[in-house]
Amino acid sequence: MKGRTVLITGVGKGLGRALALELASRGHTIIGCSRSQDNLTSLQSQLSSSNENHLFINADVRSNESVQDMARVVMEKNLVPDIIVNNAGTINKNNKIWEVPVEEFEAVMDTNVKGTANVLRHFIPVLINAKKVEGIIVNMSSGWGRSGAALVAPYCASKWAIEGLTKSVAKELPQGMAVVALNPGVIHTDMLSSCFGASASLYQPPHSWALKAATLILNLTPSDNGASLTV
Repeated sequence: MKGRTVLITGVGKGLGRALALELASRGHTIIGCSRSQDNLTSLQSQLSSSNENHLFINADVRSNESVQDMARVVMEKNLVPDIIVNNAGTINKNNKIWEVPVEEFEAVMDTNVKGTANVLRHFIPVLINAKKVEGIIVNMSSGWGRSGAALVAPYCASKWAIEGLTKSVAKELPQGMAVVALNPGVIHTDMLSSCFGASASLYQPPHSWALKAATLILNLTPSDNGASLTV
């Protein structure tokens, strides 16, 4: 498979970082964004020998203006992505909905839902204008985007929103492009630890997950448009 350019949000740690490292090791070019410049710098250092064309941008997907600026930089660098992975996400601390602080609820929605919408708003036109007729968009969902769970209602609501958003956008894309909702499965990340505590360590680490996820993502085609998939 020839080298492709992959944009991954939330690339500083967790699944985003693991996926970036795995795809780069297979010869693909990474465009990554994160709110943490330190995390971006360390990732860039890790990948410095694999491809000089990688691009890392300090951006906050919660901000429409920040994503707009990122899209402008990407176009200026002539690095239009073949694949976009809307990975940036957060979760509320375990709590009943009436005990979740309003700021925490808004942070989950702003990152998981609005953040994804901001990327779609500014990058779908980039793909269309660049005639990326087989552009692939992956919106990270969750098993909790297809079922409910106590104590994480804000997170569940945000991922159910991703499922609906994906199916609607699939009907709007030009023929040949595709958007899918991808449940990554259960992986030992900081987010899982916040829900499961010590038992989170019983699950696979991000780098093991990335081996399978990268293959699945690279093999998506326009025929997958609108699908709800699972790694």
